[in-house]
Amino acid sequence: MEGFLSVVEKVNDAVNGVVWGWPALILLAFVGVLMTCLTKFFQLSHIGHWFKNTIGAIFKDKQVTKHTKDKSISQFQSLCTALAATVGTGNIAGVASAIVTGGPGAVLWMWAIAFFGMMTNFSENVLGILYRIKNKNGEWSGGAMYYLKYGLGSKKGCKQIGAVLAVLFSCFCLLASFGIGNMMQVNTIAINMQSAFSIPKIVTGLAIMLLAGLVIVGGIKRIAAVTEKIVPFMVILYIIGTVVICILHIDRFGAVFSSIIKGAFGLKAVGGGIVGSGVAMAVQMGMKRGVFSNEAGLGSSVMVHSNSNVREPVRQGMWGIFEVFADTIVVCTLTAFSVLSSGLIDLNTGMLADTSITDTGSLVGVTFGQTFGQIGSMFVAAALLLFAFSTLLGWSHYGTKACEYMFGTRSTMPYRVIFVVAILGGALMGENLAWDLSDTFNGLMMLPNLIGVLVLSPLVYECTKNYVDRHFRHKNVEPMLSMHPDIQKAHAEEVKKGAE
Repeated sequence: MEGFLSVVEKVNDAVNGVVWGWPALILLAFVGVLMTCLTKFFQLSHIGHWFKNTIGAIFKDKQVTKHTKDKSISQFQSLCTALAATVGTGNIAGVASAIVTGGPGAVLWMWAIAFFGMMTNFSENVLGILYRIKNKNGEWSGGAMYYLKYGLGSKKGCKQIGAVLAVLFSCFCLLASFGIGNMMQVNTIAINMQSAFSIPKIVTGLAIMLLAGLVIVGGIKRIAAVTEKIVPFMVILYIIGTVVICILHIDRFGAVFSSIIKGAFGLKAVGGGIVGSGVAMAVQMGMKRGVFSNEAGLGSSVMVHSNSNVREPVRQGMWGIFEVFADTIVVCTLTAFSVLSSGLIDLNTGMLADTSITDTGSLVGVTFGQTFGQIGSMFVAAALLLFAFSTLLGWSHYGTKACEYMFGTRSTMPYRVIFVVAILGGALMGENLAWDLSDTFNGLMMLPNLIGVLVLSPLVYECTKNYVDRHFRHKNVEPMLSMHPDIQKAHAEEVKKGAE
């Protein structure tokens, strides 16, 4: 077994070096910057509007939270399911890992990739709604594979390229669903449950298999029904805990900010290394862990956003902006400041001050334990359990959609069964290999998706302009709701009736 894992590790390292090399990172950043510029900094220029129509609408518009009778889900359910897949170990263990490996400066690059990633996620969701179709079961199916096939594939001479990239994305998504969406989540749960409660990893794995199986086999409606209940609860509780720690250590915030800025721009070396390598590691880890956390650029969350009952592509795009904001700007930032202000990280070197900590996944648990005692460590273990469990649920849907695209609707149930069985393997896997595999699968998904977003960026611009013209400039223009004529016609009539 050790020999097999050694071979897997070597192959993974080689692939990882390509998919997370500087060309891929530059492409990721470029697409985010491009979409931000094309939409005229929509995440800032219309910040009040997208806040009002996302988190603000939950308390005012019943249509946002109303359960649907058909196979679609509500806008709030789509957000919760997307957040279920993104708010996970990346926000806790992932942030800690980025700081330990890349130094405090990694936090700044995590913010940067999140800021521009808001518009990458926005663009993915807009394209997802524009190109989604209904499957044989009457359920919406959308995602990067559909805008690669029908969008990129509609360009002159690109039909075969679009079809091939769509299949590649689906294959990579299947692999990622077992990595970031399964093994990584369960592995982190098992480590923390063993650390906090001395529960053997195999027991944790078996318990999660049972619970996850009961939800996953029920499909998106059951997954959404569960995530809309546990995601708000777990996020609010975790935010309260981190805010308390930050308030208690507020006198250290000056030093924390200083270490983040200096580490990000190489004003000091990370871990005693040379300045150049320190900056490179901070940028790389900040971007990798930022994408691992919010998934902007992967084309993953669009697969659940496309199940929403929304008709306006830009309206669902705004939920994508809020998703990245809540995940990285709020939750990841609070985690980072809690850890950096705890004294467990040497702010001058960026290295662990307490060498007795061997698992970065337990770093946040130790931070909470310093403030709240043993109950703090137990709380983090419980939070990780809920975070990672909800991520399992969200990613099982992503993998289901990828499987459906390649093999048809009949293949979805066998996939769900295999996904549930694989949970036990994730619980027993080594921590480093689980993280490395997840990073690689993320990168493999990212490349074809970003190509699709980049090629179709003019369409995102046109759709956004169309929305702004109608809602802000009050122009009487035909709404852009779908690139499929029959769906466009049906939605346009429904929107007209709603307006009347």
